[in-house]
Formats: sequence, structure tokens, C-alpha cells
Amino acid sequence: MRSCPLLAGFPEEAFLEGAAMARIRHFSAGDPIYDRGSMQSTLCVIASGTVRINSVNAAGREATLIIFDSGSWFGDTVFSPGMPRVYGATAHDDAVIVELPGEGFRKLMARYPESYSVALDLVSRRLWSAMSIIEDDALRGVTARIGRRLLFLAEIQGVPTASSEPVILKLTREQLANMMGMTRQGVHSRIKDLEHLGLLALSYGQITVCSPRELQAHIQSLD
Repeated sequence: MRSCPLLAGFPEEAFLEGAAMARIRHFSAGDPIYDRGSMQSTLCVIASGTVRINSVNAAGREATLIIFDSGSWFGDTVFSPGMPRVYGATAHDDAVIVELPGEGFRKLMARYPESYSVALDLVSRRLWSAMSIIEDDALRGVTARIGRRLLFLAEIQGVPTASSEPVILKLTREQLANMMGMTRQGVHSRIKDLEHLGLLALSYGQITVCSPRELQAHIQSLD
């Protein structure tokens, strides 16, 4: 819980109270964590493994929206009790989840109001990132869209765009294509171009952004 950015505003006593109410759950790769439309209200923190947030259409086709790594949080109804889950969540690979009941988490925030500024900032950043993706889809070319999506995934892992340190994203080219509504071939040719420029490194099951700052600069040069 201490590694989760959303909880960074809590004092030590809040972590002890949260640990007392938390439940630890283990999932194998492909196991559903919760389904879209369910009425649960929980905050989930990834202790290990990765989780994909997804949506499924009437024909049963799954679209991956984002993949979260360890230390990340998810649970879109924890701040809006009584609302159904907007998206589903599935263990992308073997995962351990620390789950806090929504009511208990909200009571902790009320008891320790210093946590609000941190939580509000992170929720606002996610909203800003989602709006940026909508803007990218409307205004940018394919290469820039792919680069921006990779930077967004890096930011979700807590790596700022201004960083020059490499960040590893645990996803395949097929999963990236699914996330963006594109073909694998269309994504592959673009990320190979970025690899040849030294901005990405490709290996089995993962894509490494060599320097988020340099990738961002390249994307801006394409505008």
C-alpha cells in the first residue's frame, strides 16, 4: 500500500488502519478480477503482476484499454458508490491484489483529509491523460498516436514524460494494437521505425521506452 501513489498522502496510522481492513487476493493470468457492470466498490492496489482494464462488446470481442503494473491502483467506482463498474478488470499475468473496501477507504480519506490533495491530483491527471488520448485520436498521425500512448502508459507507472530513464512496458505489439483499435501490422511498422531511431527497444512480451523525454521531443517534431 505504501508504494501506491494514490495513498501517498496518508500518514502511517492510516496505513495501519487500511491494512486491517484490506483483503489480499491471488489471480492467475486470464482470471477476471471484476466484470463490467458489477456493483462492487473497492480500491485495488497491484502488489505484483499486471492487470488489464477492458471492455467487451455484444459479440464478445475484448478491447484492452490500459495495462496497469505493480504499485498502480484501479477501481473506477471507489469515488462514486452506488454506480456500476464502467469497465472490467482481468489479471494480465499472475497477480496479487490488495483490495480495500470502498466505504472503508472513503472513511479513511475523511479521517485524514490531508490525503485529498494527493488523490485529487492523481485522479485529475488520469482525466487529463484520457482527454489527451481523445485529442491524439482526432488530431495526430499514427506514429505520434502510438508514441503518445506509450508515454501515457509510462506515466501511469509513475514515470514522468520529462524523465530520461528507460521504462519497461509489459505488453506485446498485438496488445498495443488492440488497445489502439489498429492492426498488429500497422503498429509493428511504426514502432520498428521508432526502434531504428533509438527511441524504443523491442523484446519478447515488452516494449522499452528508452527515454520518455526524447520520445516526447520526437512526437512534437511530427506536429
